[in-house]
Order: sequence, then C-alpha cells, then structure tokens
Amino acid sequence: MSDNTPLYPKELSWLSFNERVLQEVEDESVPIIERVRFLGIFSNNLDEFYRVRVADVRRLATFTKGGKKKERFSALLGSINEKVLRLQRRSFSAYSKVLADLDQHNIHLVNEKQLTHRQRVFVEDYFHREVLPELEPFFIDGRHIMPLLNEASIYFAIYLQLEGNAERFAAMEIPTDVLPRFVVIPPREGKREKVYIVVDNIIRACLADVFRNVLPIEKAEAYMFKISRDAELELGEHITQNIVDRVAKSLKKRKKADPVRLAHDAAMPEVLLKLVKKRLNMGRYDSYTPGGRYHNSKDFMNFPADSARHRYKPLKTLATLPDNESVFDQLSRRDLFFYYPYHDFRAITNLLISAAIDPQVKEIRINLYRVAKNSRVVAALVNAVRNNKKVIAVVELQARFDELANIHWSNELRDAGVHVIYGVPGLKVHCKLISIVREEGGGERFYSHFGTGNFNESTARVYCDFSLLTSDQGLGRDAYDVFEFIQYPHLRPEYRHIAVSPYTNRPALLEAIDREIQAAEAGKPAALFFKCNNLVDSEVIERLYRANAAGVKTRIIVRSMCSLVCETPGLSDNIRVISLVDKYLEHARVYIFHNGGEEKIWLSSADLMTRNLDHRVEVTFPVQDEQHRKTVRKIMELQWSDNKKARVLDAEQSNTRIADNTSRGYRSQDAIYRYLKRLN
Repeated sequence: MSDNTPLYPKELSWLSFNERVLQEVEDESVPIIERVRFLGIFSNNLDEFYRVRVADVRRLATFTKGGKKKERFSALLGSINEKVLRLQRRSFSAYSKVLADLDQHNIHLVNEKQLTHRQRVFVEDYFHREVLPELEPFFIDGRHIMPLLNEASIYFAIYLQLEGNAERFAAMEIPTDVLPRFVVIPPREGKREKVYIVVDNIIRACLADVFRNVLPIEKAEAYMFKISRDAELELGEHITQNIVDRVAKSLKKRKKADPVRLAHDAAMPEVLLKLVKKRLNMGRYDSYTPGGRYHNSKDFMNFPADSARHRYKPLKTLATLPDNESVFDQLSRRDLFFYYPYHDFRAITNLLISAAIDPQVKEIRINLYRVAKNSRVVAALVNAVRNNKKVIAVVELQARFDELANIHWSNELRDAGVHVIYGVPGLKVHCKLISIVREEGGGERFYSHFGTGNFNESTARVYCDFSLLTSDQGLGRDAYDVFEFIQYPHLRPEYRHIAVSPYTNRPALLEAIDREIQAAEAGKPAALFFKCNNLVDSEVIERLYRANAAGVKTRIIVRSMCSLVCETPGLSDNIRVISLVDKYLEHARVYIFHNGGEEKIWLSSADLMTRNLDHRVEVTFPVQDEQHRKTVRKIMELQWSDNKKARVLDAEQSNTRIADNTSRGYRSQDAIYRYLKRLN
C-alpha cells in the first residue's frame, strides 16, 4: 500500500454527506414536517461531527510536532470550518424557508416579537408559572467562577445595561431537560391554526424578570450559544470486570473535556463573545460557528406537529413469522430472511421470546451494541434466565454516545443472572449475532442470527438492514465460535463459512477483489457491486483503483463518508459511486463479486473502514439460499436505478442528483416495498 494513494479527506466527505441531508430540508417535494425533521438530523449530525471527527483532527493539529503533517492538519481544520460555514449559511436559508412553508400549512413557529396581546398574556403566565423556577443565571464578568457547561444544553449569554450605564454580563442554561422546547400557545383570534413558540423565546419575552429585585436593569438582551466537547473516551488496555467503573469514570472526564466548537448567535456583541471565549478557555485550533438566534436545531427531530398529512405515509410492515407455528420448526425447513424496516422486527424479538420458554433450548448468546429504551430483547433474555437457560450477553460499553445506556443494561442483565461479557481487550464488538443451542434428537443443534443492524426495536423502524435466521449447522458453529473468541480471546477458531475481523475480514475482502482483477486482466467478465455506510480504508481504496485500471466494472452505494476519489480519468474511470438519502436510513453492508459467473453475495456488520476491518469484532457472512440471493440483488439494482433520491459522488463530491429526462422520478425505497410485498 502506497502513502501516495489519492484519498478524498474523510472529514470533508462526511460534510458532503450532511449536505445531502440538508438537501432534503431544501426539497419542497418532501412533506413539510419531514423537512423539519431533516433539519434536526442535519444539526444533530453536525454536533456529533465536531465532538468526534473535528476533535480528532484538533488533537492531531495540537500535538503533532512541526513540519508538513502539522501544516496538513491545520489546513484541514481550516477547510472543515470553511465548508461548515457554507453549510450553516444554507441551513439558515433553509430554516427560514421551512418556517414560511409551515405558515402556508397553518403551522406557525413564532418569536417573542410576533405575539398578539392574548398570546403574550399566555406566555407571561407560562413563564412565571413553569419557566422562572427552573432558571439559574450566573455572572461571567470575572467576579465569579465559571461553572462547567453541559454540551447537551443550550445557553444564553446575557448583556445587562444597568441604571447609570453600568454593564454586567451573565449566562444561563435554557432548561430543555425539564421543559419542552416547543410550547403550544393560543391561536390568533378566529384562526384555525397550530402556534408554537420555543421556550428560549419565552425567556427572551420576560428576560428582565429573571433578575427581578436584584439589579436595576434598563435593558436586557440574550444571545444563544452552545459548545461541543471532545467525545474521546480514555480507557485502559485491559478489559476486566471493572470496565463499567472505568467507562463511567471516562464519561465524567468527557463532561469536562475541552470545548472544540463554540456555536453562537452572530448578533452577539463582540465584547460579550470575547468574554465567553475567554471564560471557556478556547484557543486557536477551536472552531467558532456564528449563526442565527436559534440553536440546537436537533430538537426539530421531535417537532410536535402531529398532522399525518404533512408526514410520509407510515409503513405497514410486512408479516414475518406465522403465529401458529414454532419458529424452530420453520427454521428446520428453510432459512428466513428479512429486510427492515419493511419487515416486522418482531421476527427477532419473537425468536428470543420463544427461545426463552422453549424447554429444549439450553443456551442463548447475543451481541448487544445499541439497545432500545424499552427493550423486549433484554426482557426476553431476562426471562430466559428465569427459565434456567444459560444466557451470555456481550454488551459493548464503548458504543459511542450509548455508553450510559449500555452500562444500565449490563447492570440489569447481570443482576438478573445473565453472564455479561464486556468485550475484547483493544477491540469493539460490533457484530450482530445470536447463537441458540437447542437439544434435538439426543444432540445439540444451532439456530443462528446474522445481520447488518443492531437488536434495537426503535432504530429497526427507520434503518434499512438485513437479517438472516438459519439452522445451517456450519454457519451455526461459526457463530458459536465467534462468541468463544470473545469470551476467550486467546482462542483463534477456524471459521469455515464466515469472515471475522480483526483476522480474516480484510484478507477475504482483498482476495475477492483480486480475483476480479485477475479475471479482468485475462479478458474475462469481472464486476464489483458494493454498498456500505463508509468507504475510507486506504488499502481497500487502493485495491479498487487497481481494479479500475484492470477494467473491473465497479458500482458502489455509499451512505456517508467516501475517501475514494470518484470520476477521475486514469484513476476511477470504471468506478461509479452514488449515495441515497431518503425517509429511511441506509445502513446495510452488501459486497457482491462476479466471481467468474458464480456470484458471491456477502452481507456484513463491517464498513470499509480501518477500524471495522482491524480493530473490531465484525462478521461477514454469505447469502446461500437462491431466493434470498435474488432478493439482495433485486434490492441493490432497485437502489442503483433510483433517480429521485440518489446523488452522484464526483471528484468534488458535489452531490448532483441523478437526472432522468425520459420518465417520472423513480424512488427505490418505495419500489423495494412494492417488491417485498409481492414476495410476502
């Protein structure tokens, strides 16, 4: 692998992905409440981007000693900030347009200056009754200690002009953790409309009252700001039973980590902005994002407007398992194959519920990476212990931003008698496996789940993922052995049917690409068709460039980051990359190889990233049943044919939509549902 492999910076590529999300906000064919939701997703994505990716670049720029590398990281930070500011300007314009379009549908989000007399009376009453008791302002003008700010919160920086022209500066958290961000207020007289105001503007309307009887205030002005902190966890090398304590301790450190971004109201007076920066100890490598008076647009993901007319039509999920037959009897006859959210995720919960009470089931093993808030999966595992099953749950405590939830679930499971494993030293466990051991005919038989998505009932309603339930004993033994490796890392099982990171996933993938290269060089048909969330691993990308040079026709669907330099003569002529952003999040990983006409179809929990191939426990598995293979191929072709929600990734990743002047728009997520419904 050459250090000179051409790569598009992954951080800039991620911003290109978030631009595709913003395009959904700007797309007037998208239902208005869905556009509001996408605005929230755009904002939430950007927050996490700064906490993780920008924080990483900032550390490299700060601690790399002189020379070209330091200059490169510093330049990258500059490019990131420049692109973020461009996207922010577009998002403000999109926000204004969304508000105007909401007005057209008699849904109004008003500020404190737009209130009628009746509405102001309501707002002032609400403020004194509900809001004021929750407010805790603090002064930031050097006479008081600056408290630790919560990056999940939003704050007001407050300018106070006192009698005699004296000035004071304060700050205050907006208590959205105990109060709703959006408050319904009375409509205008004689109007049939829904009217909302954000709690921030309720505070603005009554700001002087916050300092009642304390200071002689002539004028009070509030300017919103928020911070993003470095989200990196610091854990030791060895995972033992006390990892829960170490993760919890590291999460506390995260709360005190350095701010890496300050997003603020562009109208904030310079003297106040400088004071906030100073009190936050922000420096030259930190990011400053001026914006409008409204921040934490991520709250729009849960905008309360409830009109079904202004949302996508809810999906009626397709039935998956007959209620009148044992799931184990079904699996003894044939594999079962699902694609969420089109199919009902209860296929998984019902499997576990059945296993928990089936007298013949002796053991259940499962990987838990992200779990729903009220998890039926966890409930089934607990019930299995009550029914004297041996239950092993691998709970990944380092699932970013779900660490606290996973600590909670690990404690719940352990207290119930489940054998909880916290992972493998130096590796995250990210595979999506269930292994069930059942006693049949005097022996033991495996029933297994292989998938691309988490065992999470909530995300399964919006994430597109494959699930395979199988009684294939070869696959079953391999799945069981993955759990053996996790429990006893010194073991190195020989997997016969699957590839497992960190040992065999990368070699298997590269060897499969090499076979296509060799076929193309011999003048034989050769093709690759991949789908993944991220394509950033330099060795894989270099191998794809080699395949391009050999003439291998390559198609790739990438949801998020793509470091492969697309549509470049002599480098990627034979590689075409598209990206899909629509109502469901594309999460599945699919790797298809022509393989001399005997096509190989692999599904995987692993993206084409170094961390997934080398630093995690990931599983890639074959699709063997011909009908299931046909289903995967059809879904992939339907997505490749999308001319409504697909964007072409060119060398600049400019997100050009695919144009089709010969027919009406073709939307793959709708077409896939129609196809699966016919099969059901």
